[in-house]
Amino acid sequence: MKGHRDTPLGDLDQWEDDLLRRYPQDESKSEAHFVATNAAKQKEEFRLYEAGARASVKEFYRLNHRYQTFDFVQQKREEYLQLNKRRMSIWEGMEFLNTLVDDSDPDTDLSQIQHLMQTSEAIRKEGHPRWFVLTGLIHDLGKILCLFGEPQWAVVGDTFPVGCAYSDRIVFSEFFRENPDFDHTEYSTESGIYDRGGGLDQVFMSWGHDEYLYHVVKEFLPEEALCMIRYHSFYAAHREGAYDYLMNDHDREMFGWVRTFNPYDLYSKSDVPPDVDGLRPYYEDLISEFFPAELDW
Repeated sequence: MKGHRDTPLGDLDQWEDDLLRRYPQDESKSEAHFVATNAAKQKEEFRLYEAGARASVKEFYRLNHRYQTFDFVQQKREEYLQLNKRRMSIWEGMEFLNTLVDDSDPDTDLSQIQHLMQTSEAIRKEGHPRWFVLTGLIHDLGKILCLFGEPQWAVVGDTFPVGCAYSDRIVFSEFFRENPDFDHTEYSTESGIYDRGGGLDQVFMSWGHDEYLYHVVKEFLPEEALCMIRYHSFYAAHREGAYDYLMNDHDREMFGWVRTFNPYDLYSKSDVPPDVDGLRPYYEDLISEFFPAELDW
C-alpha cells in the first residue's frame, strides 16, 4: 500500500479475504445454524485454519495481539475520539478512503467506494430499511485511520475486549502471550475490570476502524446500525460465542443485527463493479437523510 509503514498484509483487503477462509459461505445453512456450528467448533478444528494461514496474515496478528493493550487503546481513544483530524462529509470520507487503493495490486481493480457500494447494493436488493443500506455503505469508512498514519494492526483485524482475559476463540490467540496484559494481575482474569453481565457498553474494545467510526457517527444512526458498525469485526463473539459473560440481554438481542449484517460484509464482493456515478444521486440523498453536510473526524 502506497506510503504506508509496517505492512505485514499486502493490502487491507487481504484480512477480509482471509476471513472467507475461516468462514466460507454455505448457502445450504441458515445464518443461525452457521453461527451455532462455529460457536460449537472444537479448538483443534480452529487451529487447522491457522496452520494454513498465510505468513503475512500470521505476522499481522502477531503485531495486533502484541500491541493491542489496555493502555494502547486508551491512548488511541484520547488521540482520535476528540474528532479533530478533519471535517468532511460522508461522501468526502468515501473519496478520502479511495486513496487507499493500491494500483500495484493485481487481484482487484475495484476502488474502495466500489467495495462499499457492493455491500450496500446487496442489502438494498433484499429490501432492508434505508438505514441498513446506509450502514452497508459506510461500515468500513473508519479505515481512513491508515491515512492518518496508523499501522494496519491498529486499523483492521478481528476485534476483542481489552482489560480482561483474551479468549482462546480469538484467531491466533497464542500470540497474546507476547502482550504485556497477558499476565497482568487484573486484566488476565476472565471478567477483568468489568462486571459480569454488565453489558458491552462498559467494555473497551481493541482499537481499529470499527470503534473509530462508531464514535464518528453515533449521534446520527439507529442503535441497530451502530451495533453493526461497532462489532462487525468482533468475530470471537458473534461467530465463536466468546465473551457472552460480559453481555446483557440487550446486547444479545442487538447481536442478531450484527449476524444479519455479516454475510453482506463477507460475501458481497464480486468482480463486477457497481456504477458509482449512476448510483451517486441515490446515495447522496440517502446520506443527507441521516447526516449533516459535514462531520468531525
